Amino acid sequence: MDTGLSTTPRRSSHTKIGAQKSTPSSSFKKVHSSFKSPLQTRANQDSKVNPEEEVQELRRRRQELDSEISLLEAEGYREEELSQHIDLLHEYNDIKDIGQTLLGHIAALRGTTTRDLYSHFDLELDD
Repeated sequence: MDTGLSTTPRRSSHTKIGAQKSTPSSSFKKVHSSFKSPLQTRANQDSKVNPEEEVQELRRRRQELDSEISLLEAEGYREEELSQHIDLLHEYNDIKDIGQTLLGHIAALRGTTTRDLYSHFDLELDD
């Protein structure tokens, strides 16, 4: 049975001694070419920044943040409230996830979509 495929092995291309090898699929790509890590490139860019300028920028940013904190405290916000708000948001998201799961199960049982159930239960899609 002839499959039309040649069983003759292909010849490899000859390279000069000391020449870099290319990948089998392309004669243009060098296997042993140097790799440039993005981390090294970033480190080189960062090393060009003057440390004194960086310190000045950090001081400026700190003053900016301190003034924002002062404004928020003057408006009556407290740092302790932040963790309470975060806890409440986590609780809200957990309850919402449970609701979405229940709507999904109901939709599957009724053979409809969750979207259709929103209007049935007087829910808004943005919730």
